[in-house]
Amino acid sequence: MVKMKKTMLACMLGSLAYMAGGYAVAQDKAAEATERYKPNHELIVAVEPAVGQDPGQVELGKKLWFDPRLSRSGFISCNSCHNLSMGGSDNLPTSIGHNWQEGPINSPTVLNSSLNFVQFWDGRAADLKEQAGGPIANPMEMAFTHDLAVEILESIPAYKEEFKKVFGKDEITIDEITQALASFEETLVTPNARFDLWLKGDDNAINDQELRGYLTFKNSGCVACHNGVAVGGNTFQKMGVIEPYVTDNESAGVAGVTGNDIDRMRFKVPTLRNVELTYPYFHDGAANTLAESVDIMGRLQLGRKFTENEIEDIVAFLKTLTGDQPQLVMPILPPSSDLTPRAKPFD
Repeated sequence: MVKMKKTMLACMLGSLAYMAGGYAVAQDKAAEATERYKPNHELIVAVEPAVGQDPGQVELGKKLWFDPRLSRSGFISCNSCHNLSMGGSDNLPTSIGHNWQEGPINSPTVLNSSLNFVQFWDGRAADLKEQAGGPIANPMEMAFTHDLAVEILESIPAYKEEFKKVFGKDEITIDEITQALASFEETLVTPNARFDLWLKGDDNAINDQELRGYLTFKNSGCVACHNGVAVGGNTFQKMGVIEPYVTDNESAGVAGVTGNDIDRMRFKVPTLRNVELTYPYFHDGAANTLAESVDIMGRLQLGRKFTENEIEDIVAFLKTLTGDQPQLVMPILPPSSDLTPRAKPFD
């Protein structure tokens, strides 16, 4: 009997110990939730709405953005390769240019491009105004000339009137064209991403997996290049630091601008804003998915092989960088006049 009582007492004590242990675990989890990581001088900065643009230039730039008459074929507009319904990109490895030419490089998103320190993958344009004139005259893209673009717009009475109203000049030049386009592009920012809301103090804006992914992203060193407002776009970096990046793409990167071999395979770090919308990835468009790109960048840039769970977490975090997409009313383009040169799409 005494032995039985001792056994029962031992069982009761064991049960109490188990319950106490369970309570302790629950307390630890509650404490962990209470101590959930909060923003602390993060290197990523929230996007703010665009302000300060001239409304007249923005509206004129919007018309020019969607106007295919700025191309030789009369078919390709700025929006063809930077589709505002598709994250400001075209979701192709490389873009399709005049006469179905295959473009040499992946089309970067136009969204938040005003936050880049230079434009194009190789940084050959200092700002959006300089960049805007490039595709118009590029024989592989819109295949026009600046003079012909001016001639087209000069021949359309409504454009003549609008340019004069906006810029106060009788004559249209490529300078006004690119200025209007740049002003419109400056409005294409994407605030209110869930991660930005978290940065601003809304602890519930991202879930535990997304936060875990961010901390892995941060602590692994990804944030060394992908930082600032655009989460990138503010430095040139070599593609393939730890391991060489193997590609059939012939782009030389910054070396194509400087002529220095040391700059080969150095590219402007792309923004990660809205990155879930801007597939495929890298300058050659070779990575089809975010998971694939995270795996490659971990190995080539950091010398780290992320686990499957880590990749899933980082991808979940990256999707929190999708902000409010531009909400536009499609412009009604002014009609050509009898004097407007007609497009020759098959020449």
